[in-house]
Amino acid sequence: MSDDDTTRLWLVERSYDDRDLIILIYATPDGEYELRKELAAAVMHQRRMTVTAAIDAPTENLEPVSDDDLRERYATEATKMADSHEPDEEV
Repeated sequence: MSDDDTTRLWLVERSYDDRDLIILIYATPDGEYELRKELAAAVMHQRRMTVTAAIDAPTENLEPVSDDDLRERYATEATKMADSHEPDEEV
């Protein structure tokens, strides 16, 4: 994590559930921390909200990833995203 108040996270997972929610998971490049966002699909479309490759989030809002396999997968996905996209690029 960074030394200041925010940390850069990269999109590692996007899914949908049966309640019409879009679930976005952003993680640090090492896969150690995550931030989960749940957004109503209708609201996203109504407000024309975009999903970007990365976000900067308050460090205090991050949750540690306790599962080793998940942490490794998040690190792999975050690295791929960082290598192939600009942080503010819509994905």
